[in-house]
Amino acid sequence: MARTALVTGASSGIGAATARQLARSGVHVLLHGRNEDRLAALATETGGTALAADLADPGSAADLADRALAITGSVDLLVNNAGLGWAGPLPELSGERLRHLVAVNLTAPLDLTRALLPAMLERDRGQIVFVSSIAGRTGVAGEAVYAAAKSGVDAFADSLRFELHSTGVTVGTVVPGVVRTEFFERRGRPYTRSTPRPVSAERVAAAVVRAAARPGDYYVPRWLRIPVALRGAAPGLYRALAARFGAES
Repeated sequence: MARTALVTGASSGIGAATARQLARSGVHVLLHGRNEDRLAALATETGGTALAADLADPGSAADLADRALAITGSVDLLVNNAGLGWAGPLPELSGERLRHLVAVNLTAPLDLTRALLPAMLERDRGQIVFVSSIAGRTGVAGEAVYAAAKSGVDAFADSLRFELHSTGVTVGTVVPGVVRTEFFERRGRPYTRSTPRPVSAERVAAAVVRAAARPGDYYVPRWLRIPVALRGAAPGLYRALAARFGAES
């Protein structure tokens, strides 16, 4: 069991739910987010420590790692959860917004992992969990950059898992589908489809905790493995079905 954990994107949604579940099990949680008021309230609720930062800013991930280590001395569990979406036709996405999406969804977890990994390897103990997205494994119309960034997270997690195979540091990945959070409001387009039904942030958080304890890939809900398997086994058929029934969420 981890004694300390750093959870990014903890001011709402999956991150906040994960922090609560970890705190209930006795873990001291370092709470990262941008909303200082929400972080302060969650820190009071969980007994954790609030660390406000904008991961889109250059150098912010390394600084966050330094602050976390200065407070606890070690981070046993890193939950790379912070994410940002945008929905719409690619030509309407500004270059500035594109860079912001990539920085938060891809560059930040890479930098944060790189910064905290040496201490984990020195202790020969640590857990890293990435919260990815089904968009990164199947692609989603109208969210090409978000999907690309999450696909990058998947590849990074897999490669890191191979690299750390003979060490005491483990890697887990959680792949949620549609989750009832503020994500869709913030991306600029609400979720309007009747299927798949959104799942709760608490359900995804439970998968995060499981991925820390028993490393592997966790789909939420589990049936999301089916379209991923179909895409791998019969990509032409998958793309035809996706185009026919619509991949936009």
